[in-house]
Amino acid sequence: MMKNVLTMLALSIPALAQTTVKDALVKHWKVTSDFTIAVAEKMPADGYSFKPVPEELSFGQLMVQIAGANMSACSNASGMTRPAVPPALAASLKDEKVTVDKAAAVQFLRTTFDFCNQAVASMTPEKLDAVVGPQTRKMTAFEWLWAYFTHTAHHRGQAEVYLRVKGIQPPDYTF
Repeated sequence: MMKNVLTMLALSIPALAQTTVKDALVKHWKVTSDFTIAVAEKMPADGYSFKPVPEELSFGQLMVQIAGANMSACSNASGMTRPAVPPALAASLKDEKVTVDKAAAVQFLRTTFDFCNQAVASMTPEKLDAVVGPQTRKMTAFEWLWAYFTHTAHHRGQAEVYLRVKGIQPPDYTF
C-alpha cells in the first residue's frame, strides 16, 4: 500500500511542475496590472497633483512614470512596437507644473498594461533568453520583464503611501 502511494506521488510530481516561467510571468503581469490600476483609481481626480513632499513626483506623475517605464521594458523584451505616449502625459514628466489628468493617466496605464500583457503572452522560451535592449543596457528579455515588474511593485507601494497620507485606504492585494 505504502509503495503504491509513493509511486502515485512520484508520478504526480511532473504534472504539478508544468507551470513555466512564461506562465508565471503572464499570471503575475496580469495581477500587477489589475492591482496597479485599482490603486490609480482609488485616488480622487483632485489628488493627482498631490505630493507628500516637494521632492517627490505627484501621484499623477507617478502613474505616468509606471506606465511609461513598463511600456519601454515590454517593448525592449518583446520587440513589439510600443504605444504612443499622449503628449500631455509626456509633458508632465518633464515639467512638474503640468497637472496630470486622472482619466488620461488611468487610460494610459490600461493601454500600457494591455500592451505588456500581450507582449508577455507572446514570448517564447527562446525570446525570454535573448539578450535585448539598447547598447547601453543589454539584458535578457526575461530580465527586462522581471526588472520592470519589480519597478511597478516599488512605485505602486509608493502610490499606496500617497493614498494613506491622504486618508484613503488602498485596495486589498489579491493573488
